[in-house]
Amino acid sequence: MHSTFTRRGFLAAGAAFAATAALPATLRAAPQRTLQATTRTIDIDGKPATVFGLSGGDGRQGLVLEPGERFRLSLENTLAEETLIHWHGQIPPNDQDGVPDMPMPKLKPGETRDYDFAPLAGTHWMHAHIPAQEMQLLAAPLIVRTKEDAEADRQEIVLFLQDFTFKPLSDLLDDLGASEAGHGSSSMSGMGGMMGMGGMNHGGMNHGAMEMDLNDIEFDAYLANSRTLDDPDVTMVEPGGEVLLRIVNAASATVYWVDSGALDAELVAVDGHPVIPLKGRRFGLTMAQRMDLRLRIPVQGGAFPILALREGARERTGLVLATPGADVKRIASTGDEEAPALGLDLETRLSATTPLAPRSASDGRMVMLSGSMEPYLWTIDGGIWGDHAPITARSGERFEITLHNMSMMGHPMHLHGHTFQVVGINGRRFSGAMRDTVYVPPMAMVTLAVDAGEAARWMFHCHHMPHLATGMMTEFAVSA
Repeated sequence: MHSTFTRRGFLAAGAAFAATAALPATLRAAPQRTLQATTRTIDIDGKPATVFGLSGGDGRQGLVLEPGERFRLSLENTLAEETLIHWHGQIPPNDQDGVPDMPMPKLKPGETRDYDFAPLAGTHWMHAHIPAQEMQLLAAPLIVRTKEDAEADRQEIVLFLQDFTFKPLSDLLDDLGASEAGHGSSSMSGMGGMMGMGGMNHGGMNHGAMEMDLNDIEFDAYLANSRTLDDPDVTMVEPGGEVLLRIVNAASATVYWVDSGALDAELVAVDGHPVIPLKGRRFGLTMAQRMDLRLRIPVQGGAFPILALREGARERTGLVLATPGADVKRIASTGDEEAPALGLDLETRLSATTPLAPRSASDGRMVMLSGSMEPYLWTIDGGIWGDHAPITARSGERFEITLHNMSMMGHPMHLHGHTFQVVGINGRRFSGAMRDTVYVPPMAMVTLAVDAGEAARWMFHCHHMPHLATGMMTEFAVSA
């Protein structure tokens, strides 16, 4: 185990990386940040694993931007293969969005590309838009702080959740009876040479009885800040102090329930966007979503595990918040009970503090999500990428998309280049959260309202990596 800095030393501290000095924006020249796509070695319960990473100028994983700072960045590919990074949750110009060949090509080994745009504040992340590389952990936090963050007397901590298998994506797809499809198969590969024990999971499935398929892959490890509970991240906190826990589900195919244990929590933001605070101790988080939890450390101090429980299973991961001198006990990597399936209960209770302006939608479309485990094929409106029917809208118009999931797996659907508002669930209208990724459970309908932005082709896809790799994506094609 290891410990990190305290709240008074680094108010903007993350569990995996330190913040930059919190000088007023007017006194800081906008820096040209650097970021490297590189390799690193992590420990998987005593077994070394060579994985990818995104290293900032300080050598730590990820980036923290200070209030008012532009996203000015040089991205260098130090890998031995081509790659490209998507700034998840941001709305850059389309040519900086980071999807291979939409419109920019991947970065060749040794190549550098510059980015410059005004970022959206909040808890976001960045990852390769190449499923095999994202599954090899080519992802990291992207935190954009606000003036309120800089002035608040609290410690900021990042909980970056992932899943990991030693097995390459191509072998996993072979096990599942699937193959890579669409978007150029070369862009969907890139994890070759890794060997291991990962595999598929058909346990407990009864397709004839239409039971939910919660987990189709058994991973070798479930990670929090690149660590397992065998050697968790232990972050030092101050007795009586306030913590803002920024949580990112960067897993490739794992839904987590975040459990704050003995600490009361307030959910104050989702996908980087503030919501009316909601109290609780357990919140569900699908792949690619984020949430901010506000916590208060008891004045008497102690050690406080924050656990992420795998949906439909007993596996778990997490970190520990500990005051100086606290006794940090070992935590088993499996719990006593299986965590439940994620539904839409939380989504129905969320309300944006700044919703879309009141306005009627001028157009809309029903989008069908379908697929099955046998054959392992996942589609949008009956097609895969390359055989898809674009969702078309005009720049500036209010457009509604109703996602209807007719499959027995849930799908985290991510729209690039836009922030949308959840405005309906199973036909019931309400004013929900602002998001960029929404979970659609089996046999459910979720309606999104979006103001169409830059006239360009924006990807819209499932953020379950094997589903994406087999072609579960379409595009939101915005015309002028």
